[in-house]
Amino acid sequence: MWDTANKLRGSVESSEYKHVVLSLIFLKFVSDKFEERRAELIATGQQDYIDMVEFYTMQNVFYLPESSRWSYIQTHAKQDDIALKIDTALKQVENSNASLKGALPDNYFSRLQLDASKLSALLDAVSNIDTVADKEEDVVGRVYEYFLGKFAASEGKLGGEFYTPKCVVNLIAEMIEPYKGKIYDPCCGSGGMFVQSLKFVQSHHGNTQDISVYGQEYTSTTYKLAKMNLAVRGITSNLGAINGDTFFKDQHKDLKADFIMANPPFNLKDWRGENELTNDPRWAGYDTPPTGNANYAWILHMVSKLSVTGTAGFVLANGAMSTNTKGEGAIRQKMIENDLVDCMIALPGQLFFTTQIPVCIWILAKNKSGSNGAPAPLSTAKGNETNAAGATFSHRDRRGETLFIDARKIGSMISRTQKELTSDDIQKIAETYHSWRSAPSESEHCQLNTENSSAYQDEAGYCKSVQLEEIQKHDYVLTPGRYVGAAPLEDDGIPFETKMAELSSTLFSQMKEATALDETIRENLKSLGYEE
Repeated sequence: MWDTANKLRGSVESSEYKHVVLSLIFLKFVSDKFEERRAELIATGQQDYIDMVEFYTMQNVFYLPESSRWSYIQTHAKQDDIALKIDTALKQVENSNASLKGALPDNYFSRLQLDASKLSALLDAVSNIDTVADKEEDVVGRVYEYFLGKFAASEGKLGGEFYTPKCVVNLIAEMIEPYKGKIYDPCCGSGGMFVQSLKFVQSHHGNTQDISVYGQEYTSTTYKLAKMNLAVRGITSNLGAINGDTFFKDQHKDLKADFIMANPPFNLKDWRGENELTNDPRWAGYDTPPTGNANYAWILHMVSKLSVTGTAGFVLANGAMSTNTKGEGAIRQKMIENDLVDCMIALPGQLFFTTQIPVCIWILAKNKSGSNGAPAPLSTAKGNETNAAGATFSHRDRRGETLFIDARKIGSMISRTQKELTSDDIQKIAETYHSWRSAPSESEHCQLNTENSSAYQDEAGYCKSVQLEEIQKHDYVLTPGRYVGAAPLEDDGIPFETKMAELSSTLFSQMKEATALDETIRENLKSLGYEE
């Protein structure tokens, strides 16, 4: 399918052809689900209801008029007006299903004037996908995930605006554990954070009905992509009535989210005018974020959206951990003093398709006391909670503490330019955070370490639990490398005297070689007429 889709390049702008391909996959999927449901109604003697929308929506299936079904598209695939027929089909699907309003490309195929033979070949390739045969496997979801990744990798800078590497999304989900409640992403791109939240709940045997999804996206085409991506997976979402700028057209003003997962645009410049949004309630208690970089505007926006027990996990460029530009340092200091920063993770480079900028993950928590409601007394080490799967887990009182994890040396190269975090890497980082979050108070620490080898312990060069006073000494800089220190060097067993003798011998040999090379260079220069 990818090879077939790739043939569209050259005749379609690279930033647009993903919408052509994914629209067709979407149409095939919803058509397969429709035909399956229609056959079920006929088989159970309910053929009188096969054209009633309600009998499809009750099973989370989209109703399709006859001319928008895949069988109709297939029949007319070789005709010259197939582009118009596809546009009409997509419009009919959207008009027949209120939840898809604004989700599907409008007049794309006719406007792009696609080569009929290439479009026909793509239709044939999409026809070969059986989207509903395997009930245990999310086939169309996997296709979407694969294509989004391939588009991001192949499109350069434009691609990264709608796609966050899967391993980064997985790590955030595993760390903040969005089992139950409202999940929000203020810059949702193609909806990958929401998809992974759903997968997380499923993999931990939770109930996907216990989560609700809220998001917003600035770019119109990416907004449509997100709605399609969520629709094919049966995720009910509220992405706002239209696409829009999160800062100037916040479509979830009264939202208080239990979990926030986000990958805001890195170092976004000129996000507001000098005199715009200066007294916005989202900055209440903090300085107004500077116009030259939106990083702290994103942070404060997310803080304002958290519920009293909410947790946020988001990606930012590393510079945000230490910058003091135009009041950013003062905002960070106030956040630390307000005890919002739960954990900081420095990630390895080369994770993103479109940038080599080093990045980090911030974990913010509104309630670090270990209790679900009012803060627990400091003598209370643990607060018990029950997750969506029914298991009981514990969070201790972490007030005044922050965990730093330096994961820059973790990860594996999957190509010459690309690195990813493996499932073992993700598990290691998440378990480090979870064990620290549920560790005993300091007075219990020594006893528990002898009884439970999985209890949290600082590890030089990798992780350290830090008190507020130590962060203050470092001028409120949140770079993990400042706190975790260097990993101990392994002893190779060679006595110092032996090693020193070998190193000295090598050095003297290299010095002799350098002298000989200098003499050769002098002779060559002399032969060319250049003498001292």
